[in-house]
Amino acid sequence: MTRVRVAGGVLLVAHLALVAWITLRPLDVPWVSAANLRPFAGIRADLALGPQAAARRIAEGVGLLAPLGVLLPLAGGKLAVSRLGSLTRTVAAGALISLGIELLQTGVPGQVVDVDSMLLNTVGVALAHLAVVPAARARLRRRAGTRDGAALPREDTAQGRTPTIPRVGIAP
Repeated sequence: MTRVRVAGGVLLVAHLALVAWITLRPLDVPWVSAANLRPFAGIRADLALGPQAAARRIAEGVGLLAPLGVLLPLAGGKLAVSRLGSLTRTVAAGALISLGIELLQTGVPGQVVDVDSMLLNTVGVALAHLAVVPAARARLRRRAGTRDGAALPREDTAQGRTPTIPRVGIAP
């Protein structure tokens, strides 16, 4: 399981570095539109451009941080967790990372703050998590339980029984 956590951590750092390069590099543009602080206003504007342009822009927003939905639990490396708890922690972390990116963009020339991109990024994290993580955890739990058809010893019985101490009454 340690290899999985290390691989998840390395992939997480690599993905976040790529996201930082995409979203936080200065752009040389002749003009910049105003910041969008009204939820769904940018999505409505994208839909007004036509179905192809809207699908491309929405897919970019959903896909940018979607790998975090898988990489964050992978870096955590826990197999036996609550599905709802895992989803909640992952989506909250994705939303905070997206918020951090949006806040950092305020100081980058050519980058514009857009609340809709934060919403789409968070939806992407949630969708990726729901699509991959529960099935992957179930598969890893099955794989950890058996190897080559033979059951592996459980961790609590590998060292023998835990000694018990008989109850002793309180002295008079």
